[in-house]
Amino acid sequence: MKRIGVLTSGGDAPGMNAAIRAVVRTGIYNKMEVYGIKRGFEGLIDGEIMEMTVDSVSDIIQRGGTILQTARSERFQTPEGFKRALDMMQNFELEGLVIIGGDGSLHGGLELSQAGVPIMGLPGTIDNDLSYTDFTLGFDTAVNTALNAIGNIRDTSSSHGRTTVVEVMGRNCGDIALYAGLAGGAETVLIPEETVDIHLVCRNLIQRRNRGKLHSIIIRAEGVEMTSDELANVIQDRTGLETKVVVLGYIQRGGSPTARDRILASMMGYQAVQLLLQDSSSKAIGIRGSEIVDIELEKALQMERKVDSCTVRLAEMLSI
Repeated sequence: MKRIGVLTSGGDAPGMNAAIRAVVRTGIYNKMEVYGIKRGFEGLIDGEIMEMTVDSVSDIIQRGGTILQTARSERFQTPEGFKRALDMMQNFELEGLVIIGGDGSLHGGLELSQAGVPIMGLPGTIDNDLSYTDFTLGFDTAVNTALNAIGNIRDTSSSHGRTTVVEVMGRNCGDIALYAGLAGGAETVLIPEETVDIHLVCRNLIQRRNRGKLHSIIIRAEGVEMTSDELANVIQDRTGLETKVVVLGYIQRGGSPTARDRILASMMGYQAVQLLLQDSSSKAIGIRGSEIVDIELEKALQMERKVDSCTVRLAEMLSI
């Protein structure tokens, strides 16, 4: 295999640029031509494809976002758009493709794989919602961004003696909330995978107040059924505690990636190219424990995700 492409798709995540850099430089080191595809599957359909050099990826490892840009493509879901994407692969004689993105992006890669294109999928999403890998690219950075915000919010909550509901991202996965809450010493962590017991939440807040603690931080993952405003209103009505809401939003996606995300992205990008050099079948690349792993793409996307119950219980135990 001598000519490959790389694209980023779906939501951006810190570490994507580090992965792009690793793919490009590993490919060039091994005498391959590497082409960058702008705006994900949209750019593939429109032929926004350019050859990349060592200089193309200089000074990007520390940058958030993605230099290749990203987009969500409805056209790719149509027969016409899909065929045009395949035609563009042939026009540019791309023999394989590295896709960096989340669940939707890797499912798009699976469709290309089933049409005969070798695909290497890298888990680029802050949500950490891909079952085949312990951690996704950008997750560690997002947790640390949320953690810094929680520290700042705790200062002002303490000063005013108030309860604050902090909403973090993650869609239907509660890992950002769970890890940030555990590391930030939150009094309560609410995640989509667990049923919210509002009576218990209020009782714990009252018991803490009775012990003399006048401020509390509640971390709520965005996928929890009860909205942040609803939660704050119920707490204030039932406990009498002043309760505010802070939505962290897209600041969790931006910013310079942590060392962990940069190293993980570099290792995964390297592995993707090595597999393409070996003419491997399509794979999803991840990490299990301390080992970089590759799993058949279709099998990886069929794996059922389960919440880490031990970490959930630890967060509950330490929040008393």
